[in-house]
Amino acid sequence: MPTPPAPSLLPLPGLAVIGGGPAGLMAAQAARAMGVEVDLFEAKGSVGRKFLIAGKGGLNLTHGEPRPAFDQRYGRRSAAIAHWLDQFDADALREWARGFGVETYIGSSGRVFPMDRKAAPLLRGWVRRLREDGVRFHVQHRCTGWSQDGALRFDTPSGLVHAQARASVFALGGGSWPELGSDGAWTAWMGERGVDIAPLQPSNCGFDIGWSAHFAERHAGAPLKPVIAHWRDGDGIERSLQGECVVTATGIEGSLVYALSAMLRDAIAAQGSALLELDLAPGRDLARLQDDFAQPRRGRSVGEHLRRQTGLDGVKAALVFEVLGKDGLNDAAVVARTIKRLPLRLRSARPIAEAISSAGGVRLEAMDSALRVSALADNVFCAGEMLDWEAPTGGYLLTACFASGLIAGRAAAKRLLETPKA
Repeated sequence: MPTPPAPSLLPLPGLAVIGGGPAGLMAAQAARAMGVEVDLFEAKGSVGRKFLIAGKGGLNLTHGEPRPAFDQRYGRRSAAIAHWLDQFDADALREWARGFGVETYIGSSGRVFPMDRKAAPLLRGWVRRLREDGVRFHVQHRCTGWSQDGALRFDTPSGLVHAQARASVFALGGGSWPELGSDGAWTAWMGERGVDIAPLQPSNCGFDIGWSAHFAERHAGAPLKPVIAHWRDGDGIERSLQGECVVTATGIEGSLVYALSAMLRDAIAAQGSALLELDLAPGRDLARLQDDFAQPRRGRSVGEHLRRQTGLDGVKAALVFEVLGKDGLNDAAVVARTIKRLPLRLRSARPIAEAISSAGGVRLEAMDSALRVSALADNVFCAGEMLDWEAPTGGYLLTACFASGLIAGRAAAKRLLETPKA
């Protein structure tokens, strides 16, 4: 058997940042601003691919919700992420974008967008600035862990590369959108080093219900708006939220569902399924719906009568049929109650590869406040979505990724400046 070629050796004078998403780019910017030399490694052929995809329908950069309500969007991690936001919050992120000539505005939903709603101009300006400031980019360098002597190990089109860095910031993403680079492969080789990692799970995801073939064929892709979701939280307290969602071939997805995805996912894990009830007619009360549907049909079909008397559109009326069946439409009281509390039994979350983001990752308890990983050397830091936190869509995800990258980059630079070169 032929001997494999020896890896190329790449000595690095300062900080290695592994991962070219928002957290990694921000870590590089923060460290370079402190005078540290930075080499950034990205597995794909260009950086910021998921950032660009996120901006395809309009880049939702952050959210205008004031703190501390903003902080609470991070659920059980709100206290830890509030510390991150103390150093770089939504206002700081908007000011940062302004530094690249990108003005932002707050939309009617509270979400913050660039004036042109595009991600590409901001990313291009950012990468250009980093290059001008001296950050060295290495694309098509996929990190696969460490060599026996502690060097970073990269698979590249030219073969294996070993890089000796004085400090490292990993920003490798979670497990969603693996085709863009965040495939979660790092969990294996970091886990082997004793890093405490919570299993990666889908977040901001859709859920399977199991429609009939008839319903799925006719209504997959149809929007449900407006509706009010009702559910019970982990403490058994009833909650509700108005919004919009979309029927899929297997269940439901969309912004309203994403906002509840962590709770629904955890309920399925604990109980085998989760109950979500939808008010399909927020503008009508129960008594009015019952009276209207109880009116004589005058030769109309049951379906036509349902649509006319309740004001439901095609997909909402079809949902009532799906839940009650044709025979269940004979009782006006039952129909009215179903319209106001349509029960949907969610069976499973969609696969993590389809999710907008992921939960799980390096547990925050395994790190210090500077995001240094306690199981590794004192010069290794992590940032971004590879950490164990999650947030709903609406700009909260990006804001925390930026903030964690800033903290890790500054901490790594500080470590280098305090440590003499060998």
